[in-house]
Amino acid sequence: MKMNPNDWWKHGVIYQIYPRSFQDSDGDGTGDLPGIISRLDYLQWLGIDGIWLSPIFPSPMRDFGYDIRDYRNIDPVFGSLNDFDQLVEEAHQRNIRIILDLVLNHSSSDHAWFRESMKSPDGEKSDWYIWHPGKKFLGFRRPPNNWRAAFGGRAWTWNRLRKSYYLHLFLKEQPDFNWRSPELREELMNIARYWLERGADGFRLDVINYIVKDKQFRSNPYRIRKAPPRFHDQQDHVYDRNQPESHTYLKEFRSIMDEYPGSMLVGEVYPNEGVSEPRYPAEYQGSGGDELHMAFNFSFMYAEFNASDFRKKLMDWYEVLGEERWPSHVFSNHDQSRAITRLCGNSRTKAALLGGIALTQKGTPFLYYGEEIGMTNGRIPGSLIQDPLGKKYWPFHPGRDPERTPMQWDGSPHAGFSTAEPWLPVNPDHAGLNVEREMQDPSSLLHWYRKLIQLRRNIPALHRGSIIFPSSPVRDNILIYFRQDGDQSYLAAANFSGEERAVDRISFPGEFRDRGLRQILASHSLGSDPVGDSGDSAFPHHAPILRPYEFALYELEN
Repeated sequence: MKMNPNDWWKHGVIYQIYPRSFQDSDGDGTGDLPGIISRLDYLQWLGIDGIWLSPIFPSPMRDFGYDIRDYRNIDPVFGSLNDFDQLVEEAHQRNIRIILDLVLNHSSSDHAWFRESMKSPDGEKSDWYIWHPGKKFLGFRRPPNNWRAAFGGRAWTWNRLRKSYYLHLFLKEQPDFNWRSPELREELMNIARYWLERGADGFRLDVINYIVKDKQFRSNPYRIRKAPPRFHDQQDHVYDRNQPESHTYLKEFRSIMDEYPGSMLVGEVYPNEGVSEPRYPAEYQGSGGDELHMAFNFSFMYAEFNASDFRKKLMDWYEVLGEERWPSHVFSNHDQSRAITRLCGNSRTKAALLGGIALTQKGTPFLYYGEEIGMTNGRIPGSLIQDPLGKKYWPFHPGRDPERTPMQWDGSPHAGFSTAEPWLPVNPDHAGLNVEREMQDPSSLLHWYRKLIQLRRNIPALHRGSIIFPSSPVRDNILIYFRQDGDQSYLAAANFSGEERAVDRISFPGEFRDRGLRQILASHSLGSDPVGDSGDSAFPHHAPILRPYEFALYELEN
């Protein structure tokens, strides 16, 4: 079956770049677009099909780009519109697509729209943001409800000029849009058209389930729960997110994308505080493929490193999506601790197992820059913290800087990222953990990721086939599943145990139980066994053995 080129996002691998931290080209210590251009050959060599750029639009950088003050330009810290056009051209020459990060829930308070909106309740853009006069209690004016901001504190701030409260579900410098305004929605859709016309291939939509709030401004019910340190509100967010109208407006936005064949929308559907419920991201993909093309499922941000938990989270995700909606898979990003640190205790052996799982699932894998070389969380001294979340909660919470440290290209003092002192400290382990060193080592994590990506592209069962899990529970802490396309069948097996284990055929579905297995690759054998060389890797009738924390892929013989 021939692949539809407009469905590149289904068959490809997408790589998230945090532009401040990827490559500095001009010696100011901050990454930029020309720096990304200079590394496109590396991404092509790795096998990447698309890159998602965290925001590059003009911003006061109070939340490092997620507070936009101009949606039609490039912040000078990253370059210019000409640099963006060159990036698109050179990326497309390498068959790499460009995904932009659009923040549509809120803007910067420095945006001209907000300055206009706060002048008067009767102005041209008076309803582009969410305003409320508040309510009186014992003669004192109070916010209209109990909604809390994601970074802590009330979500309402009084504006003296307009004599009203405005809503901000994040920083007070990030006022929320009023998506009930038709003029605002039309302008946001025109912005999407503007970037698609410039060659962008799609968008990642920030906290897209926040865009509509309860029309009656009802207070959220309280709920006592154990939550990660960054969450402090103890509320069920019933009324300030996940409103029914969000789906109506997303359908409008999707209609713009359908005007540009091959463009794609992926959404951040942020979970309720500390709990990831896969039904929410599934719902934002629509029932008939008419909302997001994909939505992030953050279940693995709260996973435990064991086969049973991974199996449950994967099967739950596939179940809520059904056959019509396309899965995505993400283990790390710019807001979450890197998976190698969070799940693997910085073990590269365990990280290889995670890479094997991510790149052999049904759906689109999203890799976070440096994940392919095993970059770990950095340790940022309190005096050098940049993230507003970290500044607010230090020393109880480090914020998001640890997962945003500069890319480790080589062992030089600034890791090949910059000739100047970087905006965040380079992780000290870069001397032994970097792209240059791993490219020279065939058994490195980098080469493991590259071979997995190659296999995924070359084997139809891995990029478009069905996925089948045994009906029986996990045995011996080994996760197994099958990928199938036509007469092609493959077994993926991941040993989450610290001991050698046999893959038990008893748990195989009947159609696979008596078929021979030929090992395609294994994480412990990279660099010694060529991919596809059967050698001693054939298992006609007995169970293959997995070494501790090993991932292996087998072809089932017909």
